[in-house]
Amino acid sequence: MIRVLVVDDHPIVRSGLVGLLGVEADMQVVGEAGDGEEALTRMATAAADVVLMDLRMPRLDGVGATRRITAEFPAAKVLVLTTYDTDADIILAVEAGASGYLLKDTPRLQLVDAVRAAARGETVLAPPVAARLVSRLRSPGTAAAASENPLTPREVEVLRAVSRGLSNADIGRELFIGEATVKTHLLRAFAKLGVDDRTRAVTAAMERGILPPPTVR
Repeated sequence: MIRVLVVDDHPIVRSGLVGLLGVEADMQVVGEAGDGEEALTRMATAAADVVLMDLRMPRLDGVGATRRITAEFPAAKVLVLTTYDTDADIILAVEAGASGYLLKDTPRLQLVDAVRAAARGETVLAPPVAARLVSRLRSPGTAAAASENPLTPREVEVLRAVSRGLSNADIGRELFIGEATVKTHLLRAFAKLGVDDRTRAVTAAMERGILPPPTVR
C-alpha cells in the first residue's frame, strides 16, 4: 500500500486528487495540507511514502517544503504537481530533492502511474518538462561539460540504468553484479557529482553530458 500526502493550497484541487487516488487499490491518502508548513506537520504523523506537492503556496512554498521533507523524512518521495514549467522552477524543485515533476494537465492514468513510479524510487518527468531539460542540455557549454567526466564506465552504466527507472535489484540483475555493489557504485557517483540522491545524480550527469538527455515522448 502506497501512503500518499496531498499538498495544494486550493481545496478543490486537493479534493479532486484525494478522490482520484483514493479509488486505487494499492494507494491510501493519509493526509492533505494547504501549504508547506502544514505538510511538515502532517508528515510527522502520516509517514507518507509519496508527497504530491504543489509549488506556489503561502507560508512555505513547494520548493522549501520539498527540501525540508527530503531532509527530515528521507524515505519519502516528493512528486511535484504544478502548473509551472519554467527552467527555474524545474531546477529548483530537483535541487530541493523532488523525485519527479508533473504538470496539472497530466492525464489521470499517467498521474497514478507516476505516483507508483515515485514510490519505487524512479524519476518521473512530464514530457514538456523533459523537453525543457533537453533544450537546456543542448545549450552552449554542454559539449565542454561532456569532457568533464569523473565517473568510471561501470558508474556510468549504473547511472544510465537509474535514468531508465530501474531499481538497485534490477540493475544488479542486468549487469550481473550484487545489489550491494550497485549501491557502492551509486554512492561513489554521488560523491563525484556532488549530489546525494538518484534523481540529482542523473540530472547532474545529463547536465555534464555524461548521460544523454531524456527522451521526449
